[in-house]
Amino acid sequence: MNAAEAQGLLELAEAGRIAARTHQPDAEKPVEARYPDLLAALEWHLDRGEVDAGCRLATALVAFWLATNRIPDGDVWFGRLLAARGGSDAARALALHEHGYLIFWAGESGRAAQRFRESLELAGSVGDVSLQALALAGLARVELYSDPSEAVRMLREALHLTRDFDDDDLGRSSAIHVLGPALQMSGDLEGAREVIEGRLAMAQRQGVGFVVWSESANLSTVERRLGNLERAHELSRRAIETETARGHDIYLGWTLNGLAAVLAAQGDLVRAAAVLGAAAAALERGGGEWPPDELEQYNETLVVLDALSRDELDQARTGGAAMTAEQIVEYALN
Repeated sequence: MNAAEAQGLLELAEAGRIAARTHQPDAEKPVEARYPDLLAALEWHLDRGEVDAGCRLATALVAFWLATNRIPDGDVWFGRLLAARGGSDAARALALHEHGYLIFWAGESGRAAQRFRESLELAGSVGDVSLQALALAGLARVELYSDPSEAVRMLREALHLTRDFDDDDLGRSSAIHVLGPALQMSGDLEGAREVIEGRLAMAQRQGVGFVVWSESANLSTVERRLGNLERAHELSRRAIETETARGHDIYLGWTLNGLAAVLAAQGDLVRAAAVLGAAAAALERGGGEWPPDELEQYNETLVVLDALSRDELDQARTGGAAMTAEQIVEYALN
């Protein structure tokens, strides 16, 4: 390993992160092909005391670690980098957020909250307003488990901090994204719809496939709760049809969870149970746990499915869980 090779690997990882966010087919393949080399580069940076460079590379790999069921890998590397001496406060502040973001999806909400708090403090000390907003959005994700209204307050604070920024600024964009589910969970469905529709329209204009997927799924939940079941069904189908949902177990699990809720509300209980079983199985394969809004939706669907007999429910859920990702997508869309 030398400096030129390490730089080339960083550029590869950062291009992969952009490719994943913009919904490019097979975005992970170039990174997957060089994954051993990328890990070697992380080790090389650590050995040389280049903490900032290592943090930048680890940050570039977050989307890959999430998409390829490698959250434990990322957890280990961030832990090593953040325990190392040296590095700038700015780089550490971002790495703290990225570590918290990564482990949050594996259900490590307590550890994630601590990382987000550390990130918020460091970001404030270096005057990085966008990163403060990003850390506040992370803390709001955790707060959704217990107090959605407090999460909304945090997100409003993040938006106030970034009031002079464009909506595609990373910190402001993240706060807007989390605000939709937070408003929905706090009972402000019309407010949630307005926020999510605005972000979805922007993503469609800009061709940001990851955001189109996530906001279509979020809007489906809102429309279902408003009683607009046909619209909710259409949005869930749109989300499932995206490469983002089809290609990644955790993302597929969340998306199927939304469709199961719509099917249950429409009275298609056996089909809903099968899709819900597939959703839980996909999430487990990906090493994830339900985030707060998805957990609430999952539990609501289970309540509706109590109308089935125990045998009917178990048979449908087991059948759904046994399907491959390709089979359940075909089943869900037909």
